[in-house]
Amino acid sequence: MWSGRQGRLRPVGCVVEELRCRRREREAALRKARREQQLISKRLLRDDAPEEAEGGCVAVILGETEIQQFLRLAQRGTEEKERERALVSLRRGLQHPETQQTFIWLEGSMRTLVGLLTSNRALLQLEAARCLHELSHSEQSAVAEACLPATSYLLTYLSGHSSDFIELCLYTLGNLIVESEAVRRQLLPQGIVPALAACIQSPHLTVLEALGYALSQLLQVKEAPEMIIPSPSADSSVLDSTLPEHILRLLQPGPKLNLGVAVEFAWCLHYIICSQVNNALLISHGGLSTLGLLLLDMAGAVQRTEDAGLELLACPVLRCVSNLLTEAAVEVLGGQNQLEDDRVVAALFILLQFFLQKQPSLLPEGLWLLNNLTANSPSFCTSLLSMDLIEPLLQLLPVSNVVSQLVLTVLCNVAEKGPAYCQRLWPGPLLSCLIGTLAFPDIEVVGQSLELLQLLFLYRPEAAEDFLQQSGLQVMERHKEEAQLQDRVHALQQLALHR
Repeated sequence: MWSGRQGRLRPVGCVVEELRCRRREREAALRKARREQQLISKRLLRDDAPEEAEGGCVAVILGETEIQQFLRLAQRGTEEKERERALVSLRRGLQHPETQQTFIWLEGSMRTLVGLLTSNRALLQLEAARCLHELSHSEQSAVAEACLPATSYLLTYLSGHSSDFIELCLYTLGNLIVESEAVRRQLLPQGIVPALAACIQSPHLTVLEALGYALSQLLQVKEAPEMIIPSPSADSSVLDSTLPEHILRLLQPGPKLNLGVAVEFAWCLHYIICSQVNNALLISHGGLSTLGLLLLDMAGAVQRTEDAGLELLACPVLRCVSNLLTEAAVEVLGGQNQLEDDRVVAALFILLQFFLQKQPSLLPEGLWLLNNLTANSPSFCTSLLSMDLIEPLLQLLPVSNVVSQLVLTVLCNVAEKGPAYCQRLWPGPLLSCLIGTLAFPDIEVVGQSLELLQLLFLYRPEAAEDFLQQSGLQVMERHKEEAQLQDRVHALQQLALHR
């Protein structure tokens, strides 16, 4: 790191490269942290009000005797309605963790339930599947593992004709997948990947949404980057299946795009990209161009309506584009050219303004993408300047420390492109804003401000005069004792005073 303690200035090229390396290291650490964040959850389908039993009575915790009675009635009752009612009562009882524990330890209970699941009576089969679904929602891995005898049948029924039944099976499998490694070890050789791949061509939106959920659960598990996304066996590999191309198809903007389906599969794509197994394949299949068009479509939608619900889709899509842009294969495969500079930048700023008003927590996602777009692309930096978007960017500085840091990083990307770019940054409001951020208590924000000032003074020495006149040195003084900042403060002092 350049300290400047001897009062000697190093060549501009060396300084810029050191600033760039420091920022790359910081961004690499942030990317790693983002990849490690998981969003594992479970979902529960219930057609009736929770715990509302027949006749308006609240469903109670069931003991062994009641469970055995309901199973016996369901299995041997004389009337179809009686058998169905017995399973409905059992299902409602299984909403309680205490009943679930009793059920799985009761000898023969799961065998009986699986027998009902495989019966030729459609209504009994559906209620048995609903009982399994209640069990799959348990937070206890022992309950999930007790469902192992049913998994092969759940997979088989994915090729059935009832969309409601397929949807239920998919959500049940999705719940079981995340709860237990033992369940996943059984599902993979049983063929869960090809079974899911076969479902993706379903014409039913409810099935597709449930499929996206189940697949996203599978792609999030810890062994996915080694055993599921790639695989020694092509039959169990996501990337060797037809899933990636169909995922991209379902994300193509147009009248057929369904928001619920798109959200689920955008997260699926995000987990595949984060695995870093073979992102070149996704780029070569037009992943960037598809996502870029989707960004343009989303920006148009938020302009047409205030309540588009697109913030749910924005997060995974922005992450997908951001992470694909960090791949070395982007340049080789012309990935940058798959995104139209002006249109993408304009769309991104429309989304940023929407997030500012409706969902400020998504601002870092949009700014992260803007950072990755401008990091190695003079053309995207040019778009930012030619569309007069520096001032709207500066207006985001007060939102939060994270947002401030990302805004300053984007501006550093622009400034490091050279004198012609810095000439567009100053004169203007930038310098007074930077003096303001130097007063922030957050060390990361101050450090990024110092880097931007350093680049500005290197390429626009006249800006240092303006900085001195606005009492910038006095504001910077307060950080000279900060261990993480003192070298940069001293270097900037030398640069400003010996311009």
